[in-house]
Amino acid sequence: MKRFFGFALLVVLSSVPAFAARNSQTVNLPETVKVGSTQIPAGDYKLTWTGSGSNGQVTLAHDGKTLVTVPAKVVEEKNNFSGVTTKTLDGVDVLESIELNNLDLVLEGAPTSGQ
Repeated sequence: MKRFFGFALLVVLSSVPAFAARNSQTVNLPETVKVGSTQIPAGDYKLTWTGSGSNGQVTLAHDGKTLVTVPAKVVEEKNNFSGVTTKTLDGVDVLESIELNNLDLVLEGAPTSGQ
């Protein structure tokens, strides 16, 4: 019985990195954008997300350092392209969403016009 439990635990623990890898991708920000209260310069970033529906969370990291983590709505959607959507508010480009092949990550709490 102990061997079975040990084997089952090993299988579960070895599958965790596979699930984590599925929720991460490299994203290119073509211009400096504001995410939450943080300015993110143009460049390539490691994007990770957790949760589903309106309970998601998005993290952008560069060179192993987390730059920002914000709440997001995770929407399953087939896209023909990957990219980002921004909105210019008061002369600052604000990141609104990130579109991936089968998923949209809509950042929550992004200010709207007039705020």
